[in-house]
Amino acid sequence: MKLLPLPAALALAIAAPAFAQSSVSIYGRLNVTVESVSRNGGDRTGEINNNSSRIGFKGTEDLGGGMKAGFQIEHGFDPSTGTAGAAFWGRQAEVNLSGGFGTVRLGTFTSEAYYATSDYIGMHNHETGDSSDAFYTYLGRNANKVGYMSPSLGGLVLHASVSVAEGTDTEKTYDLAANYDAGPLHLGAGYEKNGDATQFAVRGLYELGAVTLGAYVQRSDLPLAGDAVHVRFSVMYALGASEFHLNVARGGEYANVHRSDAAQYTLGYNYNLSKRTKVYGYYTRIDRDDVVRFYGGNYDAVALGIRHNF
Repeated sequence: MKLLPLPAALALAIAAPAFAQSSVSIYGRLNVTVESVSRNGGDRTGEINNNSSRIGFKGTEDLGGGMKAGFQIEHGFDPSTGTAGAAFWGRQAEVNLSGGFGTVRLGTFTSEAYYATSDYIGMHNHETGDSSDAFYTYLGRNANKVGYMSPSLGGLVLHASVSVAEGTDTEKTYDLAANYDAGPLHLGAGYEKNGDATQFAVRGLYELGAVTLGAYVQRSDLPLAGDAVHVRFSVMYALGASEFHLNVARGGEYANVHRSDAAQYTLGYNYNLSKRTKVYGYYTRIDRDDVVRFYGGNYDAVALGIRHNF
């Protein structure tokens, strides 16, 4: 056996504990559908669409005494064209410090109010692609954020963040969220404020054997448009590797925008080939009271897709 020179052996011995206390992992998702789409009652067209595909890197370092330093960077891209997202690390780019006090976050990350409400009950495809929630009012600004996540307080976890203006005319964005888990019952709430625009939503999800039921109610108040109430219901029935999904949503009429209400229906089927890979299909439809209106035109799509997590 070949022996290392003494200086090299000492350097390796000193560095080894640091390597043992750090970890970095690569993760991602490719999620693509082939679709037949009709807009405003027009002819159907074939499309290949991206459903929030991404690649990311995350890691932690054990600092001792129960404290950890961490980071996460995530890039969104479109496999159907090979093109990058608008900002290379625009999906997430944060550094954080965690311990018994909770987690302090700095950088770019998605609104926790959104994750606690709309995305939480989007069990079919988790708010990606054409079947995503058409009516949820997202006010969060993802960049230049300072955030805090509490430790679990008897099943309750709290989130708070602010996007700073950095001396520009951009309004600060405030984001508050809460998640509570008690066995099969999962509750959540989210609040966002961006200038004069606000939104507040509450969510519930209940696991009843093979059936999972979810719903949220959101009240949003936007400058000029006024206030509106949006609701969404979702149900999943699991049978072996199969999942059957139904989502029904109603986008309420904004107080100052006549005939601005709409409805969305999604019927989906997932077949889980493994814990990381599924094939799926769905039909989604958006019916609007008036084609020329707040949400845009009518829409329906039939899709078949493959999603692979790594």
